[in-house]
Amino acid sequence: MRVLLLSAYDARSHRYWREGVVAHLPEFDFEVHTLPARFFSWRFRGNSLTWADADFGEHDVILATSMTDLSALRGLNRRVAATPAVLYFHENQFAYPSDEPAAHLVDRQVTSIYGALAAERIAFNSDYNRHTFLDGARALLKRLPDGVPKGTVDRLAARSTVLPVPLGEECFAGAKRRSTDTFDIVWNHRWEADKGPARLLAVVAALLGRGTPFRMHLLGGDVTRPHPEIERAAALLRERGCLGHYGQLPQRDDYLECLRTSHVVLSTTLHEFQGLAVQEAMALGCIPVVPNRLAYPGYVPEALRYAGSDDVALEASAAADLIDRVARGVDVQCDLMKDVAWPVMAQRYRDLLVDAVSARGSSQPNSL
Repeated sequence: MRVLLLSAYDARSHRYWREGVVAHLPEFDFEVHTLPARFFSWRFRGNSLTWADADFGEHDVILATSMTDLSALRGLNRRVAATPAVLYFHENQFAYPSDEPAAHLVDRQVTSIYGALAAERIAFNSDYNRHTFLDGARALLKRLPDGVPKGTVDRLAARSTVLPVPLGEECFAGAKRRSTDTFDIVWNHRWEADKGPARLLAVVAALLGRGTPFRMHLLGGDVTRPHPEIERAAALLRERGCLGHYGQLPQRDDYLECLRTSHVVLSTTLHEFQGLAVQEAMALGCIPVVPNRLAYPGYVPEALRYAGSDDVALEASAAADLIDRVARGVDVQCDLMKDVAWPVMAQRYRDLLVDAVSARGSSQPNSL
């Protein structure tokens, strides 16, 4: 089967996904096109224009990320007008935190609905992603004055499925090696506001105020351009001799080894559609300490989810309480995420692509 794979905003997690797809479905013939992860607003709105004259080959199916404006692309590039498609949602524009004007958000939300309607099948990386998209689409369409076909969201729901970004085999290699001398916590997220750096700082302050013995690794960012609150958290940790690795580790093997030798993976995020960083750490044996929100209730035991709050100090105290309980050896069985490993998930991806081709040939589900 010939597959046209389009990643219209090839950010780190999108690249991780597409490289995994190509590597683990070797029987498919992939033609891959990507656009760089910069100029978000232009990339979201302009990718179909960028690819309007692309000399795509002949394909049996398109596999595109939801950043791809599939409806416009099919209208602009005749080579893909009749090719069945799967649209893959790493995130959705209804649950994405933003301080941009409402008109910008609505434009993106409507565009994502059009893209989903243009696809034979749509896949989401978590149930949280799926239900926030469908609920958001339903609420938006209800606000429109007229001309909305009945059952639009029901049609989207019927052609949708949940298909996580699989974890690579390297996340399951090697035995867990926890240090007996230190209690290691890792915070391994993008150094941006949506990952909760202010909440991280509050958790660090709460732990240090209690005298909890620990070492914390702050991974995922560039120390030459640190987020100010992460920099402050690092300074507090450094002053008390509690700072481990800080910034990006030079090699992925080094990163995985840090996860393998840590006890806890901490999240303070305000935005998470799947949580690959936490899932990788869990696969390598870390106990998750995460807020009780977003995608986490789908795979983290309730006993390891701390109460979220608009009060940052109150939430930080809840997180510190949970870390203390974990440090004392709380008895909670934790999933090692083997059900989302590529060897388990590959067949589901194969089936989805084949199903999209069959759907196009039989029932033409694009019609409203």
